[in-house]
Amino acid sequence: MGIKRYHLLIKGRVQGVGYRMSTQIAAKKIGLTGWVRNLSDGQVEIVAEGDLIQLQQFVDWAWQGPRFAEVLDIQINEQPVTGEFETFEIH
Repeated sequence: MGIKRYHLLIKGRVQGVGYRMSTQIAAKKIGLTGWVRNLSDGQVEIVAEGDLIQLQQFVDWAWQGPRFAEVLDIQINEQPVTGEFETFEIH
């Protein structure tokens, strides 16, 4: 199946609700590597690498997010895999 890399932009009420920390926990539990960060426009940006099943699980989780998040949209783009990550970090 192979490793894939997804770039996600999460829109909605996703800052100030623990979204980044919850993302890191979920990604590590699923077995992904990459990072998550807040953007100045209120979105959350994520880069994640893993196999397709892991990434699908992660996208399903991202639509829910933590308890007080309200996700309105997720933009997903597949990117070339770099293998540069050893863990999943908050930036």
